[in-house]
Amino acid sequence: MINRELLEPRSIVVIGGSNNVHKPGGAVVRNILQGGYSGTLRVVNPKETEVQGIKVFRDARELPPTELAVLVIPAKLCADTVELLARDKQTRAFIIISAGFGEETHEGALMERRIVELCEQYGASLIGPNCIGLLNRHHHSVFTQPIPKLDPKGADFISGSGATAVFILESAVIKGLQFNSVWSIGNGKQIGIEDVLQHMDEHFDAERDSRVKLLYIENIANPDKLLFHAASLIRKGCRIAAIKAGSSKSGSRAASSHTGAIASSDSAVEALFRKAGIVRCHSREELTTVGCIFTLPPLTGRRFAIVTHAGGPGVMLTDALSKGGLEVPKLEGPAAEELKQELLPGSSVANPIDILATGTPKLLGLAIDYCEKRFDDIDAIAVIYGTPGLTTLYEAYDVLHQKMLECRKPIFPILPSLYTAGSEVADFLEKGHVNFSDEVTLATALSQIMRTPAPAPLEVQLYGINIPRLNSIIYGIKENGYVDPKTVRSLLECAGIPMVPEMVSDNKDQLADFAQHVGYPVVAKVVGPVHKSDVGGVTLNIRTPEHLALEFGRMMQIPGAQGVMVQKMLKGTELFIGAKYEERFGHVVLCGLGGIFVEVLKDVQSGLAPLSYGEAYSMIHSLRGYKIIKGTRGQKGLNEQKYAEIIVRLSTLLRFATEIKEIDINPLLADDHNVVAVDARILIEK
Repeated sequence: MINRELLEPRSIVVIGGSNNVHKPGGAVVRNILQGGYSGTLRVVNPKETEVQGIKVFRDARELPPTELAVLVIPAKLCADTVELLARDKQTRAFIIISAGFGEETHEGALMERRIVELCEQYGASLIGPNCIGLLNRHHHSVFTQPIPKLDPKGADFISGSGATAVFILESAVIKGLQFNSVWSIGNGKQIGIEDVLQHMDEHFDAERDSRVKLLYIENIANPDKLLFHAASLIRKGCRIAAIKAGSSKSGSRAASSHTGAIASSDSAVEALFRKAGIVRCHSREELTTVGCIFTLPPLTGRRFAIVTHAGGPGVMLTDALSKGGLEVPKLEGPAAEELKQELLPGSSVANPIDILATGTPKLLGLAIDYCEKRFDDIDAIAVIYGTPGLTTLYEAYDVLHQKMLECRKPIFPILPSLYTAGSEVADFLEKGHVNFSDEVTLATALSQIMRTPAPAPLEVQLYGINIPRLNSIIYGIKENGYVDPKTVRSLLECAGIPMVPEMVSDNKDQLADFAQHVGYPVVAKVVGPVHKSDVGGVTLNIRTPEHLALEFGRMMQIPGAQGVMVQKMLKGTELFIGAKYEERFGHVVLCGLGGIFVEVLKDVQSGLAPLSYGEAYSMIHSLRGYKIIKGTRGQKGLNEQKYAEIIVRLSTLLRFATEIKEIDINPLLADDHNVVAVDARILIEK
């Protein structure tokens, strides 16, 4: 629970506050004082009479009623102190900086549990333990630096790691990113990242609250809550970016040794973020760069003009934007010729617009004006402007400042001279702007934002799904494991997924009659072994009854063979759909091109069931091999609509069949008319 006493306390006590600002207890007191806290600040320290100008209480029992307590004392003393304050001093919010709890030992976990129970008993909020504190515009109850510039429209930042929060703040401050609040949840035993998002969502005020949320996550304890409230905030006009660390096995081990976090598979995280509309980042620099982009007017298109006085960075930015799916269109025509005449001889206006190293602030403003008013096929402007150390840049950055206030199109300032023009850049940031000192990092972040879809709709697509029959089939399965081909076919029929004609039998004559009926050529596959190809259990392009009889005899000799499946042989491009049940997340659905694209290139995209048609199309379009689906080099494209429909139908089936733990449909054969499932395997665990 998050209450007023935590967010806007009228009184704060620092238990363990001191005069030594190089230790957490002293640093917390210093930061609260320097932050201009307007309430009553108290300190408890049995060894001091005065701490940083504040009269000290020797014992917490001497305190008057106090709303918020910040504990910076040994872990073994925390539970008794919480009980005393909550019971006798009406304290209803606690921030426990101290470490040595569940992240270290079993005994620490028991102490932690007692603290949580006490807070629940007395209706108190708890941040921590094992955190750096809470920073907002009312109180700076943290022991760390830097303290960023706070603004109601700045970013809300929530971190599962205190040290990482500090490093992210360092990265943000030098870019000019401002903050509204910083939450370090530590072990998060009462208030986790999902709970902070829930509070922000349920109390969101479009007039007063920040619309930028940045997250550093090590443990997604409640994926459903994170999904619901993140998507809700985004629908209300917020923008959210997040790092999820600890998705790899090694990262999981590191996270577990750090805060006891539970890692989730990377595909599950990717699917969750896609469904919520969260921009996924993988580094501190990327997260803070995305946060800075969020503070600028949103992009309405993909077409960039680059204004620069340094050719190389302009080229690198052009390459990076193009690689990320953004455009740097050639500028030509009368307006381009007019601009060229206004610039210095040797300047280029083709895009990038290179005003040369000798280009003046006036020419910089002129180039921006043309991009804003004369070039209609431009949606945004990137400005690269530094110095070789020969001139000061105050005038140039004043021009840039004015243009950013005036222009309708977003302007992305890339000011790389942080050493030779440090004071000029600092003056520019002081006016409320952000700076992207590296053009490639900016382009990467922009591309990631543009690739992130809007939150998925809440409703489930039920059309065409036979749920009663699905439940009946699942109920009738008595043993766990991979189900037989007949059951696979029945389950896929429940979702209306088209399948190639087939027959399974251990009778050679029956299979021969079936092959004659559907027409040669046919395919034969052994039934029994899970990995048919690995045991030589697949033969393609069988054109005669004699060849079919030969293959039948051979396959029935394979260990574990229970029969042979014969299918009509179809032609087309191989596609793939699969899904795996992830604990706490539900089914993660994967799609991609089949064959080598799955097995070698790992070109797959993930989504969290159930999926909407918009999500399915987003997954398909995000594949590196999408051009093959769309059609390339004169070849017809595949039936993308049918492929998306099968993805949606399968995801809905899985929503009502959690007993299905794994499913692979590989391959589906697709052409410009149809998409048909050729082979599938399904693992059931009840």
